[in-house]
Amino acid sequence: MEKRAAPHPRRPRNVLRTGTAIPGPATRRRRPRRGGSLLLSALLVAASLGAAGAAAAVTQGADTPSAATAQAGHAGHSAHAQGQPRAGGDDPDGDGYIPAVPPVTGVEPSEAEPPHRIFHEFQANCSVTHTAPDDPIVFPGQPGKSHDHTFMGNDTTDAHSTTASLQAGNTACKAPGDRSAYWMPTLLQAGQPKLPVGPQTIYYKAGVTDYTSVRPFPTGLRYVVGSPMQSQEEFRNHPGYVEGWECGESYFNDNIPDHCPSYSQLDIRFQAPSCWDGQHLDTPDHQAHMAYPVVKAGTNNNICPTSHPVALPMIEFKMAFPVNGDLTDVELASGEGYSFHYDFFNAWDEPTLKALVDHCVVGGLQCDARGYDETKPDQGAVLDENYELPA
Repeated sequence: MEKRAAPHPRRPRNVLRTGTAIPGPATRRRRPRRGGSLLLSALLVAASLGAAGAAAAVTQGADTPSAATAQAGHAGHSAHAQGQPRAGGDDPDGDGYIPAVPPVTGVEPSEAEPPHRIFHEFQANCSVTHTAPDDPIVFPGQPGKSHDHTFMGNDTTDAHSTTASLQAGNTACKAPGDRSAYWMPTLLQAGQPKLPVGPQTIYYKAGVTDYTSVRPFPTGLRYVVGSPMQSQEEFRNHPGYVEGWECGESYFNDNIPDHCPSYSQLDIRFQAPSCWDGQHLDTPDHQAHMAYPVVKAGTNNNICPTSHPVALPMIEFKMAFPVNGDLTDVELASGEGYSFHYDFFNAWDEPTLKALVDHCVVGGLQCDARGYDETKPDQGAVLDENYELPA
């Protein structure tokens, strides 16, 4: 179980990231091995960018990519960030907005300061189920449209997934009540998938100071964290950035390191927004209905913005990839390491999720996937030995 608290968004780490350049691996050089492929890809998309764009791509070269090469570097999936809504499934009118029924109204961001607790979290331990070039949030009903994704949790997730289909599926999470879908770009080494082994750690935490105000996700909520089109600077300064890519004693890498010690593995931690507008389960850009907490003026407290007043659990991916040694041939299916992003589609059993949130997050505990805090055994566990709510 994780024994150190991850920093809240926009706290001291963010000051460091925006105030000074981070030395060492974080300012990692661009790998020459990618330059040729980027230039070639730029020429392949020149028809859509125009002659001027193609000329700029060739003139700029691989080390100083132009807008043309930046787009070409994501050839085949550049539309990931621009997928068009499509009628069907949970969005019958195809406008990209999925309303919450009923909406949550009359909520003001909580500015309360409950008794201090170091932890207010539980884990969802979920294993990889499959990979596919699908994305049911960005490209619903369009199989093969996305770059390759690694799916965890629900074993039925595909381009056609809906709330109902996920609820009817099975799960590779320890808790059978968690039929949610979690996915991220597939990590490749020499073009071959290198998938996380065993249950991965997905934290559900309080992202706001008033952890007692956190409520469960509404069924069917979905969102995208980060973007495959983000720049290295945008990745570094993203409010969900924790420690970037890490291995051994190397932290704060904004791209995949060229080398990791043989005893280590490649890890990444990234936090999701945890404030909800209370109105939509999804929006056309898959992000506008969610927001990160902000710092209350004159304090060091995190609160939800008034535009997104409903405090939900803050998901944090902590992924571990079985690669080490020479990593110069390792990349994401979405491109460079700073294109890392992930998707979440909530299909929890409502009573199970509420019990875990109430006991562990609202209760200020550090729980495992059963809702048990080994440092406070007197508080008991939420789930039984089968990770299910007791009858």
